[in-house]
Amino acid sequence: MLFAALDGTIVGTAIPRIVGELGGLSLMTWLTTAYMLTSTTVVPIAGKLADLLGRKVVYVSGLMIFIASSALCGAAQSMEALIWFRALQGIGGGIMMPLALIVIGDIFTGKERAKWQGIFGAIFGLASVIGPQVGGWIVDAINWRWVFYVNLPVGILATILIFIGLNGKKTTGPVKVDMGGIITMVIGVVSLLLALSFGGKDYDWDSWQIIGLFSLSVLFLILFFIIESKVDEPILPPYLFKNRTFSLINAIGFLMTLGMFGAITFIPFYMQGVLGVSASDSGTVMTPMMISMILTSILGGQLVYKVGIRSLMITGMAITTLAFGLLTTLDLDSSKFLAMGYLVVMGIGMGFVMPNLTLALQESFSKEELGVVTSSSQFFRNMGGTFGVAILGTVLNEKSTQLLNEKMGPIFEQIPKQMQAMIEPIKKMINTDPQGLYSMLFNSQSLQKIPITMQKTMLPILKTSLVSSLHVVFWCSLAFAAGGFLITFFIGKITLTQENKKRKDKKAKADFSSPKDEKSASFIRWFGHPVSF
Repeated sequence: MLFAALDGTIVGTAIPRIVGELGGLSLMTWLTTAYMLTSTTVVPIAGKLADLLGRKVVYVSGLMIFIASSALCGAAQSMEALIWFRALQGIGGGIMMPLALIVIGDIFTGKERAKWQGIFGAIFGLASVIGPQVGGWIVDAINWRWVFYVNLPVGILATILIFIGLNGKKTTGPVKVDMGGIITMVIGVVSLLLALSFGGKDYDWDSWQIIGLFSLSVLFLILFFIIESKVDEPILPPYLFKNRTFSLINAIGFLMTLGMFGAITFIPFYMQGVLGVSASDSGTVMTPMMISMILTSILGGQLVYKVGIRSLMITGMAITTLAFGLLTTLDLDSSKFLAMGYLVVMGIGMGFVMPNLTLALQESFSKEELGVVTSSSQFFRNMGGTFGVAILGTVLNEKSTQLLNEKMGPIFEQIPKQMQAMIEPIKKMINTDPQGLYSMLFNSQSLQKIPITMQKTMLPILKTSLVSSLHVVFWCSLAFAAGGFLITFFIGKITLTQENKKRKDKKAKADFSSPKDEKSASFIRWFGHPVSF
């Protein structure tokens, strides 16, 4: 799980070297987008297939795809090939992530499940912290290709141990796979993600490309839900949405990540553009937030059995909402350490909530539905993050365009005609790409192209406009978090089971079986089961 999560962040630091060797500067964003598209889309499919075919065959297949695609990424000789291999790698990663949590749900219940879900939530947070640092170290010390090759030894070892320690599901009769649902869901979700990724950046929101993608998404998602209501084994059974716990828990996850990604994406704008912090230092500002999230994920796994899922989630969402409220108070005179303190508060809140989203669903549904409900939690959180970046990015651009036109319009009118040609690109950026205009605050080379007198006029306006626009972004994030906080009060009581099913009932061993001899028993005790803390 750590390496699957790492691949979402580790590649970012290697992109400049990759572009330098393979070229394809205009395609570089696809290195992240391709992985995100496939890893998000495959999550619910992997969860359903794990319920139908068993954990072992799906998990091992995901690992093998991940290993093979990592090797192909490392050996890629063109940017186009690397992008396709990254998409394939995303399929492997999208299978591995939910399967890790599903297997934990199989092995444990109650107190032990809460503890291990908290630890796995911490592992996911750890990947966000160390990903850029590990990627930078590998690129500097060895070569960018080892960003991908490093997955091979760990992946091979994991595949061997899981293949031996995890039993396959004994199926009786034919397995009905919902191919119609898979095809329509893939087209619908990919079209939606592409529209959200490109809208407002590569194409205007009202362009035919974005409208076409949204229309295609709506059409195929409608077809998907029609198919799901008629097939025997739907990928995402419609009846789940009638369950209050399922709908509320996934709504909380969606809203929380929707707001959270806004903070993660735009706090560096504030740190670099307003406070003048360097790019590398602005990245480390996020580290305390992730560390606090890791610690409270582990702590929450210990506390949830005593205080209950509902109480812990109410507390976590209250703290998260408070953190967004604090972010709205940041201004031109705030310090870097104050911003870091606010982010630590946010990390504390998210750490109490994140693992318990999965735990609540696993404790509310039967073993037969464990794969679907566990993967749904991750799917809706991934979708929330994508929506968050798109929606809040649009909010930032719209507010920035309004403020910059109001403040700089009168100044432009006073500039002599002979200098009008110089400011035309700036006028265009105000209306089409204000985020690009803010990059002047980050890049001294861009500033040098502007006369000193104009710099003295423009920079204060850019800073105040950026701060005001970020306030609107953080208020929107606050609204999303507050919505999630209010929803937590409607969650019913979720009772954690008192014992490990595995000890209580042999039939609940899920995909794990007892060894037939002492030698294999010793092996599986070490490698088939996590060691309890």
